[in-house]
Amino acid sequence: MNNLRGNSMKKIAYIDDTAYEIEVGENALRFLQREMDQSQIPTLCDAPHLSPGGSCRLCSVELAKTKNGKRNVVASCHTYLQDGDHLYIHTDRIKRLRKNIVELILTDHPLDCETCHQNGTCQLQTVAATVGLEKVRYPEGKTHGNYQQDLSHPYLTADLSKCINCNMCVRACDEIQGEFILSMVGRGFDSRIIKGMDTVFKDSDCVSCGACVQVCPTAAISDIFAPLEKNADKKIRTVCTYCGVGCNLEVAVADERIIRISAPYEAEANQGHTCVKGRYAFQFYQHPDRLRHPMIRKNGELVPSTWDETYDYIIEKLGSIKSDYGPDAIAGISSARCTNEENYLMQKMMRAVIGTNNIDGCARICHAPTAAGMQRAFGTGAATNSIADIQHTNCILVVGANPTNAHPVTGAKIKQAAIQGKNLIVIDPRKTELARYANYHLALRPGTNVALLNMMLRFIVEEELIDQEFIQTRCEGFEEFKLKILNLDITELEKICGVDRKLVRAAAITYATASTAMSFHGLGVTEHSQGTFGVMLVANLALLTGNIGKPGSGVNPLRGQNNVQGAADMGVQPHQGPGYFDLSDPAQRAIYEDIYKVDMPDHPGLTIPKMFEAALTGQLKALWIMGEDVVQTEPNSDKVKAGLRKLDLLIVQELFLSATTPFAHVVLPAASFFEKNGTFTNGERRIQKVRQIIPPLQGVKSDGQIAVDIMNRMGYSQPDYNPEWVLDEIATIVPFFKGVSWERLGENGLQWPVMEDGSDSKILHKMAFTHGKGKIHFIDFKESPELIMHAKKFPYILTTNRSLEHYNSGSMTRRTNENLLVYEDILLVNKEDAQDKNLVDNDWVIISSPRGSTKIRIKVSDQVNPGIVSTTFHFPEILINKITSDVLDSEADCPEYKVVAVDLERIGFK
Repeated sequence: MNNLRGNSMKKIAYIDDTAYEIEVGENALRFLQREMDQSQIPTLCDAPHLSPGGSCRLCSVELAKTKNGKRNVVASCHTYLQDGDHLYIHTDRIKRLRKNIVELILTDHPLDCETCHQNGTCQLQTVAATVGLEKVRYPEGKTHGNYQQDLSHPYLTADLSKCINCNMCVRACDEIQGEFILSMVGRGFDSRIIKGMDTVFKDSDCVSCGACVQVCPTAAISDIFAPLEKNADKKIRTVCTYCGVGCNLEVAVADERIIRISAPYEAEANQGHTCVKGRYAFQFYQHPDRLRHPMIRKNGELVPSTWDETYDYIIEKLGSIKSDYGPDAIAGISSARCTNEENYLMQKMMRAVIGTNNIDGCARICHAPTAAGMQRAFGTGAATNSIADIQHTNCILVVGANPTNAHPVTGAKIKQAAIQGKNLIVIDPRKTELARYANYHLALRPGTNVALLNMMLRFIVEEELIDQEFIQTRCEGFEEFKLKILNLDITELEKICGVDRKLVRAAAITYATASTAMSFHGLGVTEHSQGTFGVMLVANLALLTGNIGKPGSGVNPLRGQNNVQGAADMGVQPHQGPGYFDLSDPAQRAIYEDIYKVDMPDHPGLTIPKMFEAALTGQLKALWIMGEDVVQTEPNSDKVKAGLRKLDLLIVQELFLSATTPFAHVVLPAASFFEKNGTFTNGERRIQKVRQIIPPLQGVKSDGQIAVDIMNRMGYSQPDYNPEWVLDEIATIVPFFKGVSWERLGENGLQWPVMEDGSDSKILHKMAFTHGKGKIHFIDFKESPELIMHAKKFPYILTTNRSLEHYNSGSMTRRTNENLLVYEDILLVNKEDAQDKNLVDNDWVIISSPRGSTKIRIKVSDQVNPGIVSTTFHFPEILINKITSDVLDSEADCPEYKVVAVDLERIGFK
């Protein structure tokens, strides 16, 4: 409370004649909630992340312009204060008003509290008690008993007999998710909420985010988990495991079982919002398929074992292989699904104990081009800005990303910005959801990002829309770049990418003339043979226009999994250790040697693709995989399988048996993110606490503890796993973690670099770049080797993507009700191609490539252009990566998942 009586220098308002400072832009309700216990002002149509509703009027107060002036009753949510205003919040008149409002609401609400599952957690019930209402004097309403419950959806439920017409669900759907699925129809007692075109949840276009459920003050719109929430004995905050947004979750627990998840409003990463996976896809943790004991392969079969026996087996085999073939015959694959601390310990085990740099992970596989490209341009390979900057930008460029599916909370924010009139440019072969809202959708041919971006850059230079001062003072390489970019043939580039030059020119001018422009890119940029170069050209756009180092601007990679940024920061890559120090540089290598007290390997290790090649040639003998299903997620899966078969030792650390475990000699049961402590770093460099919600299943250990156990048994002493000591050690090595500690992270985490005093960084490169000046590079287009070699025999281009409901291999989501929403991969085929191949919806086809073939159902769709097909890769029954290419990015060894030469053959309708 900030009592300012007598301070005439500040704008103030009075609550019951006591002065408080007014904050700019806040309404009276937010003012009252900030300065008082929020429960003192009852509401039934208010949430912190929604605009003022004004439906219930329960927040009404008396307002006077002077202490003794005339008092008027106003709804505080729609009243903006002026200096000197006086508010009176609990006068007799206001008390009577609030009580009468609630009484009128209850005339058309069933009084069945004792049997309602919301009993004890119902906001209407709480408010009725707060205003002192004991009975209802008015006649009962006529309509609310006539509604049937909607139980059609795997998660969401509706019982509109309990609806009080507050409009909260409609506003949440419109303002937060931007789906516009819910509406209010009718007048008076006939007013009611409808879904879609007055259908049930399951048949509507609802994306199941649950935003409507979280704000509903009754049980009118709810979910299947709500009836259990009143049994919760504790609620614990943690961070979601599914994508790089880093949503905070509030997990309700009863008797060491998770019963419900909601999104805390005060979370900076997601502000009370999350997606269907974060809110609802949690039941995998107790699925019968969970691994509950180690297994060793004996006589060709995986059989249960004890931890001691399994550890002894691992130590003996690793020791023998290291002795016979050297440490580089052993490799490790770490995981962005695991915490920073676990990734750090995995690389430490491989380097300090095994003695090899053969350590890699999915983080590098997917976003190595981002790190390499942005490091070349800026000196640092991480997001330059924060997601909150969306509200400060005037133009958003989305390149090769579908954030409404893959990063749903960020996607919803971008969509809301577009709805509110901000310019949106989408560069993507597919007509994604954001493309429907875009001012410009540049639907290029897959694999031609460099050609299209060069067109944009040329138009910007040609039209003299560059920021000359920024280039002169903060960049280098422009003059050479200018000569080369202006020498490109626009007609040839237009032909290559398949996008009209007029459309590209208009998009380029829109980006360059915006006062602030912000770019987001995803795997549709990185997973190409020219992936690194594509990232460098996105960086060029920012450098040429001065859109770097300030709010509402920058280059912002959308990290695919929850801890892609963190895994890379922790040194899960074969050429750089924690903090991105070059292991071939003796001075930088000494940083690790000083802490680890051992000599570190000095040559780059194997990337994941090269690990499989080394296994095939016999160079690699042992592979330890932590939290990855490489058979399902790596390209050319038959080649992956062949490599795994050649290994003398394959250790797989997992939650479930997977497509990879049939090749394993050892399987170790790992704890889920609900069952351990640690940190994740989201796509905006935010380091956040992952808190243990429930104890690990009996017989299961955290990935961090397993690494510690192995190091101790191999003679390298380490304390038991605890994120606090691991973070402290990380902070001594990684410069941008210098001020990080478990205690300092608090509720909302810190965005690196974190200074020694604990201050963090929302925006990078404000005054200078990490390597001095920003570097502008010219890159010429080169066709993918995949198409050069195979396009004639395989005339279609397959590009892969993700669904909203599932996550990578889907090992977790497929063991929840997500499988009732989406239960198979579907191939999208353009209408023209479908006609050419005599295909209709739900036909089965054989899709083949130079690597093999698989069967999949098709859907005729305008989301893809003729000659392009697209599908997801979540289901092992289809195993789409059997046909994907093992062509790699020329600079960073990232597989080219986005350009696969294929053909289709109809095999019938099923």
